[in-house]
Amino acid sequence: MSRVAGKVVLVTGAGSGIGRATARLLADEGATVIVTDINRPGGLETVQQIGGRARFEEQDTSREADWKQVIDDILAREGRLDGLVNNAGIAGPYPSTFESETVEQWQRMLSINVQGVFLGCKHGVPAIRSSGGGSIVNLSSLAAFLGTPNLAAYGASKGAVRQFTKTVAIDCARKGYKVRCNSVHPGVILTPMGEGIMPDDKAKERVRRSIPIGDFGAPQDIAYGILYLISDESRFVTGTELVIDGGMNAI
Repeated sequence: MSRVAGKVVLVTGAGSGIGRATARLLADEGATVIVTDINRPGGLETVQQIGGRARFEEQDTSREADWKQVIDDILAREGRLDGLVNNAGIAGPYPSTFESETVEQWQRMLSINVQGVFLGCKHGVPAIRSSGGGSIVNLSSLAAFLGTPNLAAYGASKGAVRQFTKTVAIDCARKGYKVRCNSVHPGVILTPMGEGIMPDDKAKERVRRSIPIGDFGAPQDIAYGILYLISDESRFVTGTELVIDGGMNAI
């Protein structure tokens, strides 16, 4: 398969879940994938699953120094960057209302989920632009459209990603950078993070019944959407929101 053949793509938070599924699919479709994660064993396992089309770098996406190092390494070793998937993120403790959440929890959530995306775009756009153009995909959430009383900081962070994505997209388009930027909004996906908000089987079944399509999403469902946005098939798509949620946002 060759939907992204010859492209060099950085996927953050690729040590598990959606990031791992995305890295594997992009590699299957011909891309060279740089897998990053703060979880070194998980990231190395992803690379092992992929084989020769991937390598790992340890990265804390909330730290600007890490972003500079990773981007510099890619340009030095691969010689270009065609795509960036800002996937790394956390959900935080559940439940956590705005009244119960601590300032420290709030700041940690925003430092990873929002600052990490900001830094990715800040350092990724120049690298992609210098490579002739390409695509950035920012992972937001269905929570960007809905109130999240039990995940206050998480919902706020994903709303920020949704808006910031549009800002980057329009700024790049107006400046003629040939860098597209779109957000992806997963619903309830069976990943370690997703299952963390469903404390028992009873809660899990209650959530399942609330999904119009009748089942949970899988990481691969999100990966296919990201593949489309990274590929040249989406050359006329920027500043938009791809919701992959089994119909929940349509209710």
